[in-house]
Amino acid sequence: MLRNYNLSVFKSDLTAGITVGIVAVPLALAFAIASGVDPVKGFYTAIVGGFIISLAGGSKYQIGGPTGAFVVIVYGVISQYGYDGLVIATIMAGLLLIAFGLARIGSFIKFIPYPVTTGFTAGIGVVILTSQINDLLGLGIESLPPEFTGKWAAFCSNISSVDPVTLSVGAGTVAVIFLVRAFAPQIPAHVFSIIFITFIVWLFGINVETIGSRFGEIPSELPSFHMPEWSYDKIRAVFPSAVTIALLAGIESLLSAVVADGMTGGRHNSNRELVGQGLANIAVGFFGGIPATGAIARTATNVRAGGKTGVSGMIHAVFLALFMLFFSGLVEIVPMAALAGVLTVVSLDMMDLRRFRRLMKSPASDIAVLLITFALTVIIDLTVAVQVGVVLAALLFMKRMSDVTSVGKLNLDVAEARGYDAADPDAISKKTVPAGVEVYEINGPFFFGVADLLINTLEYMSKAPKVFILRMRNVPAVDATGVHALENFYAACSKRGTALVLSGVNPGPYKTLLKMGFIASIGSDNVTDHIDKALARASVLLENIPAGNK
Repeated sequence: MLRNYNLSVFKSDLTAGITVGIVAVPLALAFAIASGVDPVKGFYTAIVGGFIISLAGGSKYQIGGPTGAFVVIVYGVISQYGYDGLVIATIMAGLLLIAFGLARIGSFIKFIPYPVTTGFTAGIGVVILTSQINDLLGLGIESLPPEFTGKWAAFCSNISSVDPVTLSVGAGTVAVIFLVRAFAPQIPAHVFSIIFITFIVWLFGINVETIGSRFGEIPSELPSFHMPEWSYDKIRAVFPSAVTIALLAGIESLLSAVVADGMTGGRHNSNRELVGQGLANIAVGFFGGIPATGAIARTATNVRAGGKTGVSGMIHAVFLALFMLFFSGLVEIVPMAALAGVLTVVSLDMMDLRRFRRLMKSPASDIAVLLITFALTVIIDLTVAVQVGVVLAALLFMKRMSDVTSVGKLNLDVAEARGYDAADPDAISKKTVPAGVEVYEINGPFFFGVADLLINTLEYMSKAPKVFILRMRNVPAVDATGVHALENFYAACSKRGTALVLSGVNPGPYKTLLKMGFIASIGSDNVTDHIDKALARASVLLENIPAGNK
């Protein structure tokens, strides 16, 4: 990171780090409060987590800290298991992230399907928006039901309690953000809106609830070591949440790194990034924070502000620490309605209705995954949504693998022989296939999703052949279920008196078949690397069939 580092690069990092630090102040506060913890924990997360992510991560431009993706899961864990439960889940998530990185699966996390990530991201946006309605409208509801529908029922029954002054402050914050984005996009809109609205409230003595009036004095001290109360029952209880935190942290950090790469032309190290995220979350857990990950908006701000290396991210963390030490009193006068306004815009950004509508034009299977993940996030629980979404994605993958993999007959009739294989020197139409021999071909990976295609093949034959040649030249990979299907198919062939010969087995599948004992079962003479050898082997087998059985 520091190779060829010089004063010019440091100046760029310094400017970018301070800029991102300023942007991070209101977001650290807002995400902490929305998560159900003290505002100071948002600072602790950005300071500790942000510093380690920039120091140990795999992207030069990544800015870490609390993000909107964690609001729902953090709030839920604290509600069920308390803050210590969250700390345990965060530390466990950190260990999982390190394991992911060391196992070099960073590249695979990025392949979680777009409908899944869009579904739970949009759902999180809806949940965050719902959580801010009380403060945005000044309804004054002291205790809201935990369920999504219960919250909206409470809002509707208390709609007559809307405080016009509080609503004006919140709506004004939202309006300022959109105006700044439209007419001065180079200015950090969230920061400007918070400063402007807070100044107006202070100047005119507007009586609205502030951070200080709700949470009291914000301590001017750096984070200190905190050891949670461990127990086996609590570890087991929060483990599903830890998995969700790890997946969310991995997904969001790698997406953020990809965004930074697109803006700079650079290239991040996915596995190192996961290890850095893991170390950061372990540290955050022990130093009084909430889960941290790469923040896309702050990372993009860092790039636009001229950040060159991870030093800018570390400077951002140092800036936040200095702000806490010397200016935390300013935080106490920020109106709660202004923070609610900021989070309202954040939630709308996460929902991204334009992207959601575009996905609704995709294939029906993608739409189903999108809507199910979205609905589960909003109505039930983010942990359930992520787990079900990943399972649905796996099922969708199996379905599509079965769609692209086929098992087809190659003893061509007239319709099949009309030239579609003219460019193939090994096309079966150019070979002499002895009577009593059937040639079928598998096209595509032979995984668990397509095993039934082979198992059912013999059942559709009116008469079993004497020799069955299974051509596998277009099979790049075979998994355990594919081998099991071959074993069942071989047993079915043997039961019908049919000899099985494999043709064109590639090195990868051959190695798998050898290790799992299938080559030994079928006989190495019956496994060939070319169709000509397979046809020659079939002729030999036909000659050895007793005359009465031919």
